[in-house]
Amino acid sequence: MRVTQADLDLAQRLADAAGAAIRPYFRNEHGAEEKEDGSPVTLADRAAEAAMRRLLDAEAPGDGVVGEEYGEKPGVTGRRWVLDPVDGTRSFTAGRPIFGTLIALVHEGWPVLGVIDQPIAAERWLGAAGRPTTFNGAPVHTRVCPELRGAMLATTSPHLFTDADVPHYMALVAAVYGTKTGQGPIYGGDCYNYGLLASGWLDLVCESGLKLHDFAALAPIVEGAGGRMCDWNGDPLTADAQGHVLAIGDPARTDDVLEALRAVPG
Repeated sequence: MRVTQADLDLAQRLADAAGAAIRPYFRNEHGAEEKEDGSPVTLADRAAEAAMRRLLDAEAPGDGVVGEEYGEKPGVTGRRWVLDPVDGTRSFTAGRPIFGTLIALVHEGWPVLGVIDQPIAAERWLGAAGRPTTFNGAPVHTRVCPELRGAMLATTSPHLFTDADVPHYMALVAAVYGTKTGQGPIYGGDCYNYGLLASGWLDLVCESGLKLHDFAALAPIVEGAGGRMCDWNGDPLTADAQGHVLAIGDPARTDDVLEALRAVPG
């Protein structure tokens, strides 16, 4: 599928609508609640997704919609807009402006367009298949990483890995940082880490347990900036991916990262 200028314009209007709904709640009364899965949700999450859905109902009524807060609306075009209104709700409720709104367009299971929008800092990454990724309208590119040792690795929280995943993640940490005192991964950031990687400030992001709304927007952004997005087996991320996610700024390090993840003692 070819991503059109109309698709890009609509994605940006969706981000604008979400940001306008989120900003009044930031560092203000936000009505945080706990969902059944234990994750937080706020009035900002719900207002932002509702605003984006209204716009999609008006401008792309035949497309499907998948949102974290309001579920799935089937479509008839083979296209689905995948929405995460506040990715990093814990950061949002703590007053930390490192959350983001994620907007993806998925065609026949493949993410083809993605937006990371940070509405407080007015920072926006936009990526689409066949186009260079931009940050606030200017092209960005991942950086060269000559070797895995000494790379800059990020993840949202080590507590989000399952017991089965922890040894693999720690094997990657050991391959990157060795036994250097005072050195270790960057923690916190959610989707913001992937934008920083696309802009050349991070080298690796490793996470597990992500859902479609968490990662669909990220792949076009990272890959349009010259990076690689895949699962822990090196396979591309599609709508069927199981949530083990790698973002690698320099694709030349892909085999090194995969080998490190498999190097579990015992």
